[in-house]
Amino acid sequence: MHFFPIFEFNFTTLLFCLFAIAALTQFFYTLFIYGKLSFFKDKKDKINDTYPNVSVLISARNESDNLYENLPLILEQDYPNFEVIVINHQSVDDSYQILNAYAHQYKNLRIIEVERSQHLKPGKKLTLTLGIKGAKYEHLFFTDADCRPASNQWLKSMAHYFNSEKEIVLGYAPYSTKPGFLNKVIRFDTTWIAMNYFSMALAKLPYMGVGRNLAYTKTLFESVNGYKSHYSITSGDDDLFIQETATKQNFAINLDPVSFCLSEASSNWENWYMQKTRHFTTSGRYNVFKKAMLGIYPFTMLIFTISFVILVSDENFRFLTLSGFGIVVVIKWWIQARCFIKLKQPSFIILLPLYDLAYALLLPILYYTTDKKEIRKW
Repeated sequence: MHFFPIFEFNFTTLLFCLFAIAALTQFFYTLFIYGKLSFFKDKKDKINDTYPNVSVLISARNESDNLYENLPLILEQDYPNFEVIVINHQSVDDSYQILNAYAHQYKNLRIIEVERSQHLKPGKKLTLTLGIKGAKYEHLFFTDADCRPASNQWLKSMAHYFNSEKEIVLGYAPYSTKPGFLNKVIRFDTTWIAMNYFSMALAKLPYMGVGRNLAYTKTLFESVNGYKSHYSITSGDDDLFIQETATKQNFAINLDPVSFCLSEASSNWENWYMQKTRHFTTSGRYNVFKKAMLGIYPFTMLIFTISFVILVSDENFRFLTLSGFGIVVVIKWWIQARCFIKLKQPSFIILLPLYDLAYALLLPILYYTTDKKEIRKW
């Protein structure tokens, strides 16, 4: 085995150059993007100690069971003054009865009923707009009916980050751990997405939050006319809105476990596939730079792996190939593992390089096999 290869102008040399470029891209992307989250330390001295009045908004459609289970956990938050607004969107189950029963018990619960109509678009944008217009307070918090706060400190933890400069707080919404392979796939996907949007935000490239745990001000919402620029598509109330409103300075991220909002993962592959389809419908609205930043990692990951498999059989390049591959994999393993620990998903760490490769293969398959046209049902 040659320590220093003989470079000749042939296919193998060109492939090694491609391998080197992919390896360097993987290394620097991991270091300067995922490294932001990996080494992130919250600056507690800059956290606001006051508690502004807040409005919590939940758009719900046929969510009677989830409202019954989860709504009290939100209504009973340890917070000085807040209201919870549930926009009941054309539900045909027992949501109306459950909400009205809770309204008698909790004085901070308000209900907005949206009557059934075939002319209303699916999705949450209309209902959230109605809720925001009717909200009493400037600071708005968003979650879903199927989500439950990890603690009664959710509102306090998120509200701490609002100040004269911060108008957006990006939270984290993991799925509960259950037995089964699908649950593991969904939890990994959710954690990886969170690692991406938190890391990109810390790199001053914010591109999304999740509507299951998000907060921003009413003034910010009104400054861009709400969801007007992307109202024609069902999704986008979280990612497209963040892309339109977030600057390099006006947001904060919250990784405090007491602020997490948990929900149950889909129990079958078809439902999860449809969920991913809805998420992909907004991808066409991303600008070229953000598309490139999100696509460069899985693309170079595949080139890095495929070229390694081919080159390792060539004695001339074997040493440099093995060395480069080993260094990059170890660095990535270390940095990404730290991210997964921050996101409270340590169970993936031991096999993280394999999950990383599998996800790089799965993501383009999901993207190119889903129908990214407008989804006409909610």
